[in-house]
Amino acid sequence: MELSLLKRLNECRANRVPVLVATNTTTQEQRLIEREQASSDSEIARFLSGKSGMEGDVFYAAYLPPPRLVIIGAVHISQHMIGPAKACGFDVTVIDPRTAFASEERFAGVTLHAEWPDEILAGEPLDRYTALAALTHDPKIDDIPLQKALEAECFYVGALGSRKTHAKRVDRLKANGLSDQQIERIDAPIGLDIGAANPAEISVAVLGTIIASLRGRV
Repeated sequence: MELSLLKRLNECRANRVPVLVATNTTTQEQRLIEREQASSDSEIARFLSGKSGMEGDVFYAAYLPPPRLVIIGAVHISQHMIGPAKACGFDVTVIDPRTAFASEERFAGVTLHAEWPDEILAGEPLDRYTALAALTHDPKIDDIPLQKALEAECFYVGALGSRKTHAKRVDRLKANGLSDQQIERIDAPIGLDIGAANPAEISVAVLGTIIASLRGRV
């Protein structure tokens, strides 16, 4: 690989920019493809799946950022989500300014911020390879990260709450300047409709939707 190509590849990986490296196996010519430059359905599919492989005489090596899961709310559902999410390869962060909930005892082994989400997300911005689940029911805590997730085009944005609660949320987000198209991306009520009846089951429903979104199935 040419040094300039390698440097750009390393820059992309360091900055969570997804790229493909296309190598013509006949000529050995290589080029780097960023997501916006994808020109075929197969290239777009590789950006979704992260799978490398051959297309004709070209080998595509996919370099996608590891998926992140940002959970707003250190609640029981969050506790149940962490283990399966980490097992599925997600880099999990929990944010909740309520120190009574966001304690090391309840969330051992996970990145935990007992601070306001806007303060944390200012230094750890969201991106397309991040899923955000807002689980507090409290608009003072949930609304700003939801807005930031929609503006950053996170691959999944979900929020806990009834349809009545979500309708009020929609009004607030519209008042903050978000479009109908952006707001329609919010998964609310959150998660797959599997009849989940307790925090553990709800966590499965939410994580199932996140994985389906990551793989381009919803």
